[in-house]
Amino acid sequence: MPKSARLYFKRLHPERDADIPLPCYMTPQAAGMDIRAAIGGDLVIEPKEIVLVPTGFSMALPPGYEAQIRPRSGLAIRNGIGIINSPGTVDADYRGEVMIALINFGRENVTIRRGDRIAQMVIQKVCRLSVEVTDALDETER
Repeated sequence: MPKSARLYFKRLHPERDADIPLPCYMTPQAAGMDIRAAIGGDLVIEPKEIVLVPTGFSMALPPGYEAQIRPRSGLAIRNGIGIINSPGTVDADYRGEVMIALINFGRENVTIRRGDRIAQMVIQKVCRLSVEVTDALDETER
């Protein structure tokens, strides 16, 4: 892998969050890295409630890449937990803490515990195009 295609993580509170694993691929063929909750204690999410969950890390993506933050299927199926802006995008020039906006789509309270896997992150190349304004567009069959 070329040096320019590296992803760098920074622990924001290493003394407090050393027990929280940084995002990682859980299997050799996984497309996404699991992200964990860096919360102080249990977090109860009531039905229809939206919460912003800290992860305890920031990162540096190489130019030309983005990180897509997606729900974990297990949380969605078992508990009705999703990500309100799914997929969320982290741009290559963002250096703040990665936060996960969870929503409880279910009918019962759901408890998130410190270190729980709450989302997954998929890294994608970004294609940026030149933009032009025109008076006409080419025709298609549609």
